[in-house]
Amino acid sequence: MMTTACSFLSGENHSPSPVISFIKSQKGTPLLVSDKYIFKLNKATTTSGCSDNNGDCGANATCSYNATTSAVKCTCKAGYTNTGSAVNVVCIVNISANANWAQNGLTIAGGNGAGGATNQLNWPYGFVVDDDQTVIIADSWNNRIMQWTNGDTTNGQVVAGGNGAGSGLNQLTMPTDVLIDNATDSLIICDPGNQRVVRWSRRSGTIQGEILIDSITCYGLAMDEQIYLYVSDYVKQEVRRYQGCDKIGILVAGGNGQGSGLNQLSYPTFLFVDGQQNVYVSEWQNHRVMKWNKGAIEGIVVAGGQGAGSALTQLNGPLGIIVDTLGALYVVDEFNYRAMRWTQGATQGTVIVGDNGQGAGANQFYNPYGVSFDRYGNLFVLDAGNGRVQRFSIE
Repeated sequence: MMTTACSFLSGENHSPSPVISFIKSQKGTPLLVSDKYIFKLNKATTTSGCSDNNGDCGANATCSYNATTSAVKCTCKAGYTNTGSAVNVVCIVNISANANWAQNGLTIAGGNGAGGATNQLNWPYGFVVDDDQTVIIADSWNNRIMQWTNGDTTNGQVVAGGNGAGSGLNQLTMPTDVLIDNATDSLIICDPGNQRVVRWSRRSGTIQGEILIDSITCYGLAMDEQIYLYVSDYVKQEVRRYQGCDKIGILVAGGNGQGSGLNQLSYPTFLFVDGQQNVYVSEWQNHRVMKWNKGAIEGIVVAGGQGAGSALTQLNGPLGIIVDTLGALYVVDEFNYRAMRWTQGATQGTVIVGDNGQGAGANQFYNPYGVSFDRYGNLFVLDAGNGRVQRFSIE
């Protein structure tokens, strides 16, 4: 019998995705404060304080130690911004509002055709870049989570699943998103084919995960500074926030049926939560990104919302998103094969990479699904159709 984990940081049958069905039929700051990237933590307990490797705070942060609580606190140095959270800190150099990136990307994971070998990916969905530039990928059609370490672009390592599609605790079915939780040294995984969110320890020898939330057709995950977990449900057309043993969650976006109203969602996918618990939702079928302020009963369009199209005022299948401290939104635009930046209050975006048609060239994408940054400000794009992750160096 499957067990269900009680705390996130303690220690109807639907197909996984209309996106998946569509792809099959087609063959196929300033800077970032990113909820998804749960990096170097302000540890709850430690025995070594700041003396051991700067408390794991990294070179861009200062470490302080509370002897009473045995807690380590990491604080970003001047000129750096925390892209994690209050309990999981990663400090990266501030990125200016007019930053540019190289237009040709370097493949740092996959890129060897669709397949199940350790040097391949098969329609990966969500991903995350850790503080040490380790890339962890929800390799959806291979029913596994893959990890590529910095400097090794040849082969990845299976860190969760990889035992075929199934509902066993050692299996995943079409995972779509993943978070790193350093507080428990684990991964949090959206497993929509099994209608659940699971946690999988990163410790050596782990052979199965544990259920955090069940009976949910999840797609995207996010976590805020209060360690609340946010999950999008693309069937119920809503986003809920969960804490501890709460298995019902609190509605924070949508929940009013599928539609294009400001109080509705239509196929919510990836999420971002800022420091004020405002929730950004990428709506694949409404071709827009919405911002739901904390406690709001309807959202605000912050990108797209002008129907599917390729104009700079439009999106066509938006997916992965990040928002910086100035409110600028970064989004991958699936069927326009590009990544865009929308500054706060803008009525149109600017293309930062891609927009060169569908293809496998260094400046092209084939259905981009995810976007991220490393601590140096380099841009990462998950290129699902080409089964690869591309890194674009900041200039």
